[in-house]
Amino acid sequence: MEQATLQISGSPATALLAPLDLPSWNEAFLSIDGPKTPVVGQRYRLRVRPGLTGWLEYTTISPERIEMTWQVPGFREQGVWLIDRDMVTHSFEHSGPLAALLRSAYRGIAAVRLERLAAVSRPTTA
Repeated sequence: MEQATLQISGSPATALLAPLDLPSWNEAFLSIDGPKTPVVGQRYRLRVRPGLTGWLEYTTISPERIEMTWQVPGFREQGVWLIDRDMVTHSFEHSGPLAALLRSAYRGIAAVRLERLAAVSRPTTA
Protein backbone atom coordinates (compact mmCIF):
# COMPACT_ATOMS: atom_id res chain seq x y z
CA MET A 1 0.00 0.00 0.00
CA GLU A 2 1.20 3.51 -0.82
CA GLN A 3 0.15 6.48 1.37
CA ALA A 4 0.91 10.18 1.82
CA THR A 5 -0.61 13.21 3.58
CA LEU A 6 -0.51 16.87 2.56
CA GLN A 7 -2.05 20.12 3.74
CA ILE A 8 -4.24 21.37 0.90
CA SER A 9 -6.07 24.68 0.93
CA GLY A 10 -9.05 25.28 -1.26
CA SER A 11 -11.45 22.59 -2.34
CA PRO A 12 -9.84 19.18 -2.89
CA ALA A 13 -13.19 17.36 -2.74
CA THR A 14 -14.47 19.47 -5.63
CA ALA A 15 -11.52 18.38 -7.79
CA LEU A 16 -11.88 14.74 -6.72
CA LEU A 17 -15.59 14.78 -7.54
CA ALA A 18 -15.07 16.11 -11.08
CA PRO A 19 -14.47 12.77 -12.80
CA LEU A 20 -14.19 14.15 -16.33
CA ASP A 21 -11.40 16.50 -15.16
CA LEU A 22 -9.28 13.82 -13.43
CA PRO A 23 -6.99 13.42 -16.49
CA SER A 24 -6.01 17.11 -16.20
CA TRP A 25 -4.05 16.36 -13.02
CA ASN A 26 -3.59 12.57 -12.92
CA GLU A 27 -1.19 11.90 -15.77
CA ALA A 28 -1.92 8.15 -15.78
CA PHE A 29 -5.40 8.91 -17.14
CA LEU A 30 -5.72 9.82 -20.81
CA SER A 31 -9.52 10.14 -20.83
CA ILE A 32 -12.61 9.44 -18.76
CA ASP A 33 -16.10 9.33 -20.25
CA GLY A 34 -19.38 9.31 -18.36
CA PRO A 35 -21.66 11.58 -16.33
CA LYS A 36 -20.26 14.88 -15.06
CA THR A 37 -21.56 14.31 -11.52
CA PRO A 38 -20.33 11.11 -9.85
CA VAL A 39 -22.64 8.64 -8.18
CA VAL A 40 -21.47 5.63 -6.18
CA GLY A 41 -21.57 2.57 -8.44
CA GLN A 42 -21.56 4.45 -11.77
CA ARG A 43 -18.82 3.12 -14.03
CA TYR A 44 -16.87 5.49 -16.25
CA ARG A 45 -15.06 4.46 -19.41
CA LEU A 46 -11.36 4.97 -18.80
CA ARG A 47 -8.29 5.08 -21.01
CA VAL A 48 -4.87 5.06 -19.34
CA ARG A 49 -1.28 5.26 -20.52
CA PRO A 50 -0.20 3.61 -22.77
CA GLY A 51 -3.71 3.33 -24.24
CA LEU A 52 -5.27 0.55 -22.17
CA THR A 53 -9.02 0.79 -21.67
CA GLY A 54 -11.07 -0.11 -18.63
CA TRP A 55 -13.32 1.54 -16.10
CA LEU A 56 -13.32 3.82 -13.05
CA GLU A 57 -15.96 3.74 -10.32
CA TYR A 58 -16.58 5.81 -7.19
CA THR A 59 -17.25 3.40 -4.31
CA THR A 60 -17.63 5.94 -1.47
CA ILE A 61 -18.54 9.63 -1.60
CA SER A 62 -18.78 11.58 1.65
CA PRO A 63 -17.43 14.95 2.82
CA GLU A 64 -14.48 13.29 4.57
CA ARG A 65 -13.89 10.18 2.45
CA ILE A 66 -13.81 9.56 -1.30
CA GLU A 67 -12.96 6.11 -2.63
CA MET A 68 -12.39 5.13 -6.25
CA THR A 69 -11.54 1.90 -7.97
CA TRP A 70 -10.19 1.71 -11.49
CA GLN A 71 -9.23 -1.25 -13.60
CA VAL A 72 -7.64 -2.11 -16.91
CA PRO A 73 -6.53 -5.57 -18.06
CA GLY A 74 -4.05 -6.93 -15.50
CA PHE A 75 -4.21 -3.89 -13.19
CA ARG A 76 -6.64 -2.76 -10.49
CA GLU A 77 -6.31 0.17 -8.09
CA GLN A 78 -8.40 0.82 -5.01
CA GLY A 79 -7.78 4.40 -3.85
CA VAL A 80 -8.89 6.33 -0.79
CA TRP A 81 -8.83 10.10 -0.20
CA LEU A 82 -9.42 11.17 3.44
CA ILE A 83 -10.19 14.86 3.94
CA ASP A 84 -9.88 16.35 7.44
CA ARG A 85 -10.22 20.14 7.23
CA ASP A 86 -7.18 21.11 5.17
CA MET A 87 -5.28 17.81 5.53
CA VAL A 88 -5.72 15.19 2.82
CA THR A 89 -4.41 11.65 3.04
CA HIS A 90 -4.29 9.55 -0.10
CA SER A 91 -3.65 5.82 -0.08
CA PHE A 92 -4.01 3.11 -2.67
CA GLU A 93 -3.47 -0.58 -3.24
CA HIS A 94 -2.82 -2.34 -6.53
CA SER A 95 -3.51 -5.88 -7.64
CA GLY A 96 -3.04 -7.91 -10.80
CA PRO A 97 -0.08 -9.12 -12.86
CA LEU A 98 0.54 -5.76 -14.54
CA ALA A 99 0.47 -4.09 -11.11
CA ALA A 100 3.20 -6.46 -9.93
CA LEU A 101 5.37 -5.48 -12.91
CA LEU A 102 4.79 -1.75 -12.30
CA ARG A 103 5.16 -1.82 -8.50
CA SER A 104 8.42 0.16 -8.39
CA ALA A 105 7.04 2.81 -10.78
CA TYR A 106 4.31 3.66 -8.26
CA ARG A 107 6.61 4.39 -5.31
CA GLY A 108 5.99 7.95 -4.17
CA ILE A 109 2.97 8.41 -6.44
CA ALA A 110 0.56 9.09 -3.55
CA ALA A 111 2.60 12.21 -2.71
CA VAL A 112 2.78 13.22 -6.38
CA ARG A 113 -0.99 12.92 -6.72
CA LEU A 114 -1.50 15.05 -3.61
CA GLU A 115 0.78 17.78 -4.99
CA ARG A 116 -1.18 17.81 -8.25
CA LEU A 117 -4.49 17.82 -6.36
CA ALA A 118 -3.23 20.78 -4.32
CA ALA A 119 -2.38 22.66 -7.51
CA VAL A 120 -5.88 22.27 -8.98
CA SER A 121 -7.57 22.92 -5.61
CA ARG A 122 -5.96 26.27 -4.81
CA PRO A 123 -8.43 29.10 -4.43
CA THR A 124 -8.29 31.55 -7.31
CA THR A 125 -7.68 35.19 -6.60
CA ALA A 126 -9.48 37.89 -8.53
